[in-house]
Amino acid sequence: MNSRTGFPTVGMVGGGQLARMTHQAVIPLGQSLRVLATSENDPAALVARDVVLGSHTDLAALRAFARDCDVLTFDHEHVPNEHLRTLVAEGVTVHPGPDALLHAQDKLVMRRRLAELGLPVPPFEPVADVGEVLRFGATHGWPCVVKATRGGYDGRGVWMINTPDSAQRVIPELLAAGTPLLVEQCVPMRRELAALVARSPFGQGATWPVVQTVQEDGICVEVLAPAPDLSAERAQAAQDLALRVAEELGVVGLLAVELFETDAGVVVNELAMRPHNSGHWTIEGSRTSQFEQHVRAVLDYPLGVTDLAAPAVVMANVLGAAAPPAMGVDERLHHLFARFPDARVHLYGKAERPGRKVGHVTVLGERMDQVRTRARLAARWLAEGVWPDGYDIHG
Repeated sequence: MNSRTGFPTVGMVGGGQLARMTHQAVIPLGQSLRVLATSENDPAALVARDVVLGSHTDLAALRAFARDCDVLTFDHEHVPNEHLRTLVAEGVTVHPGPDALLHAQDKLVMRRRLAELGLPVPPFEPVADVGEVLRFGATHGWPCVVKATRGGYDGRGVWMINTPDSAQRVIPELLAAGTPLLVEQCVPMRRELAALVARSPFGQGATWPVVQTVQEDGICVEVLAPAPDLSAERAQAAQDLALRVAEELGVVGLLAVELFETDAGVVVNELAMRPHNSGHWTIEGSRTSQFEQHVRAVLDYPLGVTDLAAPAVVMANVLGAAAPPAMGVDERLHHLFARFPDARVHLYGKAERPGRKVGHVTVLGERMDQVRTRARLAARWLAEGVWPDGYDIHG
């Protein structure tokens, strides 16, 4: 407990943009997030006062960081599970706990557990040699998807295997490099969805409207809230599924369930147990943001309401351009606000480089098509300094 403020201290391992936005969310609650960052230039370290430098893989650093925290949580899933188990054994409150978090750290563990629960997952198998992939492809059809069971994100650690020949080329190389693998069926999907929920230690749950996520080259480029043309029955089924996963796995905090929508229903793709890119729209688009809700959950506060703030909300990621824009980011921001004064911009304090998530833009409105157009234009302009529709900033 912070002796100056009388509030509990929340420590977040990881100093990225998720910690940065969580810090912003806790300020109205009278708090300041404590952050374990690897560098003083990490996004959260640039704005938070209580920053400790250290590695999430260093047990001594984690132990020292946790000593002054009432609860430990994360802005990524890469803390070694054995370190978290040690901290819990020493009396540290960790949310989500290591038993739950393991399902977000290891895709094979996650697939096996969800299958045991009878939840919709694609057919899958662990991979120890190329023959297992060849047999899987022969049984379930080509192409199939091979994934690293640990560590992949934003399209990394995923390989589409189209033919037996490509399996013969790719799989031995990956196994020789020590990459643990699984293979799963390529799902014939209509689109990708995400169901975001929160759960407290008391067992209270809260859901946001199911959203559509749009991916390019394995990276989320925009999120549409609520998912357009999603039936009420299917949306409810996705929310119920996510709440069940949170309860069965014992998740405390945020849980993002990434889904494939098929003709028959939804299939679970991935899990994340932290604030998630698919929920950034909630900062302006919901009455309670995912970041505030995560803190409420890990502190066992009553959860906030999650109603939409507008009929249509779109979040578009700002991805670093292929070549540095001629115009500086401050000038780009100036012209963006001149054209779209209602756009809400979040820049993460990151250096721009190709394909890197350096921020996001959120736009609210009445019609999804109009809101989506404005958000796309705004994100592209911030990234590249060029209006895709030819808009003249001096006209």
